Amino acid sequence: YPGCAVSADWNELVARDDIDLVIVATTNDALAPIALAAIERGKHVLVEKPAARNAAELRPLLRAAERAGMTVKVGFNHRFHPAFQQAHTIFESGVLGPLMYVRARYGHGGRLGYEREWRADPAIAGGGEMLDQGVHLIDLARWFAGDFVDVQGHVGTFFWNMPVEDNGFAMLKTAQGQVAWLHASCSEWKNLFCFEIFGRYGKLQIDGLGGSYGVERLSYYQMLPQMGPPPTTIWEYPGEDRSWHDEYAHMRNCIRERSQPMGTLADALAALEVVETLYHLSAPASQPGEAHDYHA
Repeated sequence: YPGCAVSADWNELVARDDIDLVIVATTNDALAPIALAAIERGKHVLVEKPAARNAAELRPLLRAAERAGMTVKVGFNHRFHPAFQQAHTIFESGVLGPLMYVRARYGHGGRLGYEREWRADPAIAGGGEMLDQGVHLIDLARWFAGDFVDVQGHVGTFFWNMPVEDNGFAMLKTAQGQVAWLHASCSEWKNLFCFEIFGRYGKLQIDGLGGSYGVERLSYYQMLPQMGPPPTTIWEYPGEDRSWHDEYAHMRNCIRERSQPMGTLADALAALEVVETLYHLSAPASQPGEAHDYHA
């Protein structure tokens, strides 16, 4: 990039006095160490999700950020997709009534050699699909429903010949009994994103994320007193994905205003704790069938 200074040593970069904000976008094994070093050197930090391979790696960052008084944000960019921004505004207005449950699916089909990439190496990635894309679903579900006090589900390797899961299924419950039913997959074959929010008086549904996931769309289904087919309003958001751009602008505003960012280390910790519970519930891994090597 024009004007970009390159270094092979990240320690050298985070120690520079002329750098105020560090963005950590690395493989999962390096996220927490680099982010922690940057925080301890007095930098604001935007660390990509999942922010660490596990909860134990992440907890020192929370303590360091509190001591240093720095703004630290986790890259949950899905919150900044326009469909989710509008859905959350509608939800917060109360027109849907009390939340009943959330249902969501997020999946892709991998690619040739996927089982040999870094995401398939537990030492680097820390886990599989539930840690990779599943944390987005967990974070979004918490954004609408709040904290989950009961975690049930299963992760397993159904297709890819790798030591991490290629599918994760979660049934999460809040203290009030609201449920989030989530499925993250890298054997979806046709890329899919669908997130549904069911209220007592209506439903919001987000489909697509742009690109290979299809045009981003928000549908609002309004329940009538007499029930029957609901009046439906649909918004579409074609064009490029600006969620990362908007997330970065939000981060800068939070630094200037000394305000809490949307998508905190605490949010990441809550998501990681859900994933770890699912891993515990699923150990030893149950193989419903033999994983396959795929050849074109």
